[in-house]
Amino acid sequence: MISIDDRNFANRLADAAGAAIRPLFRGDWEAEQKEDHSAVTEADREAEAAMRALIEAERPDDGIIGEEYGTHNEGAGRQWVLDPIDGTQSFVAGRPIFGTLIALMQDGWPVLGVIDQPINKERWVGVIGEGTTFNGKLASTRRCRALEGASVATTSPHCFAESEVDAYLRVVAKAYPNNPFPVYGGDCYNYAMLASGHIDIVIESGLKLYDYAALVPVVEGAGGLMSDWQGNPLDADSDGSVLAMGEPARLEEILEAMNA
Repeated sequence: MISIDDRNFANRLADAAGAAIRPLFRGDWEAEQKEDHSAVTEADREAEAAMRALIEAERPDDGIIGEEYGTHNEGAGRQWVLDPIDGTQSFVAGRPIFGTLIALMQDGWPVLGVIDQPINKERWVGVIGEGTTFNGKLASTRRCRALEGASVATTSPHCFAESEVDAYLRVVAKAYPNNPFPVYGGDCYNYAMLASGHIDIVIESGLKLYDYAALVPVVEGAGGLMSDWQGNPLDADSDGSVLAMGEPARLEEILEAMNA
C-alpha cells in the first residue's frame, strides 16, 4: 500500500531535484557524453545526488535505481527509481520540456510515479488505484473514439531501431491519413500531456526502467493505459518498448496497425 507519507516523500524528492536543477538551467556549463553516447550534465548528477541523499537518510531499507549513480540495496522489495532529467537534450537546448521522473516500485511493479517539470513548476503525481493529480488537481486523459484523428507523439523517430520504424509509421498513417504531422520532441513531457488530455498516443522503444517506471501510475491514474508493444503491462522486466494511450479502448487498433 502507498501511504500519505510515501506520496509526501516523493514530492520532497521532486522538490530537492528541482532545487538542484533550476539554478543551472540555461547556465554556463558543458554537457558530457556517457558511454552510450547520451548527454549528461552537472544538473543531472546534482539532482540525483540530492534525491539519493534523502532516500538513504530517511528510507534506509528501500532500494534505489538511478540513471546516474546506479543501484543501492538491490534486493529491497521497495525500490525508488530515479531519472533526474529525462530529456537532457531539451535541458541542454534550454527548452523546458524535460522532467524529473520518480517512481516507487513494489516487488518490481510501479505503484507511485511523479513527473516534475521544475522550470514551469508543473507536477503530475500518480498512485495506482487513485486519481492522478496535476499541481494538486485531478488530471484526466481525453476520450479518443478512433485511431484516425488521434494525435501521436514520440521523442524522435531516430530513436527507433530500423526494424521498429515501420510499425511506428503504420500507426502514424492510420492516425493522420491526410496530413501526417505527429508530435516530435518531449520525452516524459509527452506522457504528462497525455495524462492532462492534450495528446492521445505516445509510442517509444529502447527505454530503460528509469525512463518509464514513473509514467505508468501517472498515465493510468488519469484514465489511460500503458503497455509494451505486445500489449503487456509494464514492470521491471519489460523490454523497453512502450505504448501509452489516453483511451484504453484504442489498444487493439494500435497493435493491429503496428503488426499489419
